[in-house]
Amino acid sequence: MQPLQLTLRPASLSDADSCQRLSAAIGWPHRREDWEFALSLGQGFTLSVEGEVVAVGLWWGFGATHATLGTIIVAPDRQGQGIGKLLTEHLIAATEGRTLGLVATPQGEPLYARYGFIAIDEVRQHQGDWPELAAPVLAANEVMRPAVAADLPLLAQLDGEATGLPRAAVLEALLARGHAILIERNGAPAGFGFLRRHGRGWLIGPVAALDDAAACNLIAALLAARRGDFVRIDVPARSGLGAWLSERGLPLVASGVVMARGAAPAAPGPAHRFALVNQAMG
Repeated sequence: MQPLQLTLRPASLSDADSCQRLSAAIGWPHRREDWEFALSLGQGFTLSVEGEVVAVGLWWGFGATHATLGTIIVAPDRQGQGIGKLLTEHLIAATEGRTLGLVATPQGEPLYARYGFIAIDEVRQHQGDWPELAAPVLAANEVMRPAVAADLPLLAQLDGEATGLPRAAVLEALLARGHAILIERNGAPAGFGFLRRHGRGWLIGPVAALDDAAACNLIAALLAARRGDFVRIDVPARSGLGAWLSERGLPLVASGVVMARGAAPAAPGPAHRFALVNQAMG
């Protein structure tokens, strides 16, 4: 059998349609617009056979020292041929010198472990058609309002406290594609949450807040206008929101393994991460 004649090249926005076909082939609900968002903020590679894209993998840099890998897909009829291994090696080489993070499926975890990734957490995917939900219950010293472009420094500050990463560019892109709300206590920011179209419906995330009460109020407020719509949220297992979400009609449907290659970023607080941008960007 002749070896595959693979063509490797940098991924670009023009690959959005090919990437959408790949993701649909493995059962992911990503729209073309979702791929445009990912490609516009990241870098990566496609692999083609006779002009047909059969694999894609992207990475997103945060500052000079950290990056995440994600949307690593090999067409179903090309799996088991070493393409995923080749793609992973190119992504690692392109991000040399950075600490890397990713969310792996249980099936993919052994592959990444061979390249020095270790499991550090779990991400839990909750989704469903949101039922009737009680309005947020704010304390006397709290207010909630829409976030606007002028709030980006506040959003970046809270996000940095919760993640340890500089992600202002991601937040700016999210604000252009969806909407966000801020909760304030005594006039100071206490958390934020984003909502945007994605996949089958709507995606909540990221959410960063000082405590569970603020996070739950943010999520409840974001969902208030989306009753009856399909909604997804990806939460770190350690967030403690899983039971609260399930009780309110967003059951756990899948989980992924959070892995790191190198020292994971230290989140200084006091804000905590309660929901991810997505499983690719963290």
